[in-house]
Amino acid sequence: MLTTVNNDNSFSAFSDCNSDRSAEFSTPSSESRRLLIACAADNSDEFIRHLVLNLSSCSIEDQKQATMEIRLLSKNKEENRVKIAKAGAIEPLVSLLSSSSDLQLQEYVVTAILNLSLCDENKELINSSGAVKPLVRALETGTPTAKENAACALLRLSQREEDRVAIGRAGAIPPLVKLLEGGGLRGKKDAATALYAVCSTKENKVRAVRAGVMRALVELMADLGSSMVDKAVYVVSVVVGVVEGRAALVEEGGIPVLVEIVEVGTQRQKEIAVGVLLQICEESWVYRTMVAREGAIPPLVAFSQSHSNRPRHKAEKLIELLRQPRSGNGAGRS
Repeated sequence: MLTTVNNDNSFSAFSDCNSDRSAEFSTPSSESRRLLIACAADNSDEFIRHLVLNLSSCSIEDQKQATMEIRLLSKNKEENRVKIAKAGAIEPLVSLLSSSSDLQLQEYVVTAILNLSLCDENKELINSSGAVKPLVRALETGTPTAKENAACALLRLSQREEDRVAIGRAGAIPPLVKLLEGGGLRGKKDAATALYAVCSTKENKVRAVRAGVMRALVELMADLGSSMVDKAVYVVSVVVGVVEGRAALVEEGGIPVLVEIVEVGTQRQKEIAVGVLLQICEESWVYRTMVAREGAIPPLVAFSQSHSNRPRHKAEKLIELLRQPRSGNGAGRS
């Protein structure tokens, strides 16, 4: 039976996928003040209903303005997120996202949905309104900001197992991998966070491997000076839960990179790398041989001597496996 990596605190390694951080509103400060005053006033519900009505306007400029204002109002205030959803904004927002080819409007809608999804009671309504497929389309075709916020929105909507399965089946994995490969730093962080969440299901792990995720992850792990190492190692620790993931890790040259992390990485990176190496070695003598030939035993011994409890036990178990003579049964298993 394979050992799994304990990732209880793993999300601290990731960027927070919270409300939009871009501050890219073209709204002048006077307009922002007007919105805040309106929502603080007694007629705030009426003001929000007016915005929701404008989402269905025949004018794309009215739609953009309403969506931008909803995006702003839902950015920081939980109360506004609840009010906007109760006013019926989610279905027309999803409809706009499904039907509009305007990239700016798409970006506004994606970000408004992300902000609304930060309210737990809105998540089920957003999912049931069919938001996942148009969010995946934005992830594929949107502006850089739309792609980043679509990844964050999908993360927020992936809290339940069935939601993660649905996200994978909607085609989210390949564009998330593409964002991980070619996005900016924020995009890479958001893609890694979303992949870590949705790849908790077996079928999504396989989809990620088929989309080439391991090549991107090994490249990110190899850049030990970057801020992406922790995130990449954590995602690897999930994907190697399937045999296809372990094979892809080895094929992409992941073993020497992991051994180097055990030797010179941060304490957190070392702990996760040890767990990953243990997973790939438990059922494959071939992989054990490859790990041992990379000189893994000395840094593992040093690691075990400087740790206690669970991390030390994993390192000691891995050392024991690497020192075992080749057995006749399962020598070629992977």
